[in-house]
Amino acid sequence: MVVNWKNIDTVLLDMDGTLLDLHFDNYFWLTHLPRRYAQQFHRKEASVKKMIHTRLLEERGTLNWYSTDFWSTEFNIDIVALKREIKHLITKRPKTSRFLENLAIAGKQRVLVTNADHNGMQIKFTQTQIDLEVDRVISSHDYGYPKEQRAFWDHLRKEIDFDPNRTAFIDDSILVLRAAQDYGIRYLFCIAQPDSQMRENVDLDFFAIRDFDHLFDGFSRG
Repeated sequence: MVVNWKNIDTVLLDMDGTLLDLHFDNYFWLTHLPRRYAQQFHRKEASVKKMIHTRLLEERGTLNWYSTDFWSTEFNIDIVALKREIKHLITKRPKTSRFLENLAIAGKQRVLVTNADHNGMQIKFTQTQIDLEVDRVISSHDYGYPKEQRAFWDHLRKEIDFDPNRTAFIDDSILVLRAAQDYGIRYLFCIAQPDSQMRENVDLDFFAIRDFDHLFDGFSRG
């Protein structure tokens, strides 16, 4: 797909699964946390995995789902400390830095919009410095609404004054992309393989990016 960058002023970018490999997050919640929880509380890892999975799903789509403080209280374990134990797994997706540099060269406003809380962002930023490669960083926790809810987009538009008709948004969550679509954002892209260790997603409702190079062709005319 060739993007006509002349029609785009602002690019909104998700963090986990979009700019960064989702492998760290999936490994943490599916493997590391259950293992460490089982060790600390002398439980069987299989039963812990089921308990954590069930509890996580109950908060899906809410700010709690993304809150390290909430889950630290809920599971009575230091989520941030456990994340730091495997911070070496935090990596950028391929060609992320080049893509962000090209956006800057093309004169586009680059805004990182994430549902991660500030604890989670700090770990990612310290490891990757991805915050230094964008113009703005916004967490949904500052607004009190996740990206899945329209109120988030209302708050975001007041803060950065973007034109939805001249805005592109890239995210790995179909639910979030649908919320952005309902808000009127025109150019929407999803990530085909957010986790480098898992298979590509199929039957996606939005144009799927396998490599950021797929969006590069239009820069020469942007």
